[in-house]
Amino acid sequence: MAIFSKKNKVELDQQAISTMISEGCVLDGNLKAPAYVRIEGQITGDVTIDEGLILGEKGVVNGNVVTKEMIVYGTVKGNINAHSLEIRSTGRITGEIKTEILQVESGGTHNGKLTMSAPNAVNGHKHVKAEAVTV
Repeated sequence: MAIFSKKNKVELDQQAISTMISEGCVLDGNLKAPAYVRIEGQITGDVTIDEGLILGEKGVVNGNVVTKEMIVYGTVKGNINAHSLEIRSTGRITGEIKTEILQVESGGTHNGKLTMSAPNAVNGHKHVKAEAVTV
C-alpha cells in the first residue's frame, strides 16, 4: 500500500498559503506560524514555520529560519534548518544550512557551511515509526 507515494504529495509551490507577508511589508521581530507561509517582504528576526516557507524574489530574511520545507527565490542572511531546501536561480543564502535534501538551480548561491544528514527514507519514502501513529 503506497500511502506516501509521490503522486499524493503536493509540492510546496502548490500548497495553500495560510500566511502572506507581502512586498513592501517590513517585520522587525520573530515570526512563528503553524502551516505554510509566503514572504515577499522583509523580516528582521528569526522565522519558525511548522510546515513550509516560500521566500519570494523580493523577500528578505535577516535572521535564522527553521521549517520543514523551504523554497528560496529571495535572500536569507542567517542560518537555515530545514528537512528539504530548494535554492532557485535568484536565491541568495549567506549562513549555515542544515538539511536532508538540497536542490540548487543554476545561478542560486550559498555562502557558508552546509551540513546534510542522511534522509530516513527508502526509495524516497519516509518511514513512520509505529509509536508515532495514532488510530
